Amino acid sequence: MTLVQMQPRPVDVNPVHRTVAEVMDAAGPQVCDDMTVEVALAVMAAARTGQLLVCDEDGQCTGLVTQTELTAVRDSSAYTDRVRLREILGDPGSFTSPVTTMAEAEHAMRTRRLGVLPVVDEQGSALGILALSQ
Repeated sequence: MTLVQMQPRPVDVNPVHRTVAEVMDAAGPQVCDDMTVEVALAVMAAARTGQLLVCDEDGQCTGLVTQTELTAVRDSSAYTDRVRLREILGDPGSFTSPVTTMAEAEHAMRTRRLGVLPVVDEQGSALGILALSQ
C-alpha cells in the first residue's frame, strides 16, 4: 500500500488574488522569429503542441503563434515558402507578467479575445503560457 500525503489548502487563498505564476503552464517549445511558417508547423507537429513561443535573436519573447494561425497563413493565396514568423506576429504587446493577478489577466485576455498569452519576466524571457479556460 502507498501512503499519500495531502497538503491542506491555505485558508487565505482567494482565487481573485492568485497570480499568473500560480496557474501558468510550462513555456513549451520556443523558436526563433526568422523561422519559416512551414518549419514552424513541422516543429509543432513533432512537439505535439498547438502553439509556439517566438523569440528574437536575443532570446526575448516577441509573441506566440498557433497552429490555426500558421495553417491559415500557409493556405492563403499570398503565401510563399519564405514567409518568416516575424512577418506574421500579431499584437506585440500581448504578454503578461507572472505577478499579474488572474483577474487582471483574464480580463485582458477576454478584452483582446486571446485564448493564450505568453508569460514573460522583466527581461522579456518567456516563463510560460497562460491559457484561458473556456
